[in-house]
Amino acid sequence: MSEFWLISAPGDKENLQALERMNTVTSKSNLSYNTKFAIPDFKVGTLDSLVGLSDELGKLDAFAESLIKRMAQSVVEVMEDAKGKVQENLLANGGLKEKMKCLKIDLTSFVTHFEWDMAKYPAKQPLPSLVDTLAKQLAQIETDLKARTAAYSALKATLDSLNQKAQANLFTRTLSDIVSKDDFVLDSEYLVTLLVIVPTQNYVQWQKTYESLSDMVVPRSTKLICEDKEGGLFTVTLFRKVIDDFKARAKENKFTVREFYYDEKEITREREEMARLLTAKKQQYQTSCVALKKGPPTFPDHKVKVTPLGNPARPAAGHSDRERESEGEGEGPLLRWLKVNFSEAFIAWVHVKALRVFVESVLRYGLPVNFQAVLLQPHKKSSTKRLREVLNSVFRHLDEVAAASMLDAAVDIPGLQLNNQDYYPYVYFRIDLGLLD
Repeated sequence: MSEFWLISAPGDKENLQALERMNTVTSKSNLSYNTKFAIPDFKVGTLDSLVGLSDELGKLDAFAESLIKRMAQSVVEVMEDAKGKVQENLLANGGLKEKMKCLKIDLTSFVTHFEWDMAKYPAKQPLPSLVDTLAKQLAQIETDLKARTAAYSALKATLDSLNQKAQANLFTRTLSDIVSKDDFVLDSEYLVTLLVIVPTQNYVQWQKTYESLSDMVVPRSTKLICEDKEGGLFTVTLFRKVIDDFKARAKENKFTVREFYYDEKEITREREEMARLLTAKKQQYQTSCVALKKGPPTFPDHKVKVTPLGNPARPAAGHSDRERESEGEGEGPLLRWLKVNFSEAFIAWVHVKALRVFVESVLRYGLPVNFQAVLLQPHKKSSTKRLREVLNSVFRHLDEVAAASMLDAAVDIPGLQLNNQDYYPYVYFRIDLGLLD
């Protein structure tokens, strides 16, 4: 599953034993895979300030999740010709060890191996400052996302409009990709070539009658240059002074003269504009297939080895130096920007989750700060109900009322689990990596 449960319980002996019981039961029953979730020692400040931060972090959490989902959808839109490769491009930068910050890893691995980025978000700073830094970073990414996707959407809309014109019926479609200079008599003082739309069932009638529809029609001057399912576009050459008479007689016979006069400069301009737009749209995604030919991301199968409860060892993983050197090769500017900033936004979002666990745990369990955060990954959707029952049973002593009632709806407890979060005896937050669902 792409869903994780981030929970915490007090770090005293009784609750550490409860966590071990939970780990044993969930492992034996194949309900979830559990790993410790490391959270640094932050400056607590006052409890009043934590109440305000709880509300602020709840809003920032929702905003960050919405932002990364929008960015993931933007990657889908840009990679319209290679949607099967989208997940390979939704990665995170480093996060396992300081020396591995440049690595690209999949989102599941980043969450299960999470380490607080001390360089970017110094834990010694006051909590409000950390929240402000994260909020500003995410707001700037959203601003840039809006500008870049708006420009891309405008380009795509213009191109779609031109494509629609190119695929419309013979009465309205653009003709720049159909006609050529050789189809027309040009630069003549007396002669002109017209385009006539003839229904399919009237082809024979057209061939028999077009020369006699008016005086001064050039014999054997008609030629079929394009067809669709309803009819064909024919040329016919005649003297300029009989144009009006020819149009009237053609209409009587269910032939339609298309108002079009060949202008080589305009035709060239339309063709160049279409080519330019196609090139610009293509380049926003990828100028070559190099990136798509790379292998799958690190940890191709999400059943990765993570740190079980009580085991501090962490596996090292990531792209090789050669892979990192070619990262981004052949990618267009929009896709490259989306990949880099999706990673930044996703990392910021997980840091927001860590802050929420810290703040809620202090508010729930009090001072001095002493709690253990654990990340649970349910093995399958059908096991979530049973997993919730196990957690409720193990941590029932933390809040008898909440455990007994098993609240399904949000409860309004000032400072605790705001923003429509379900309330449980333990601190609980959900991390959903199903960003493309």
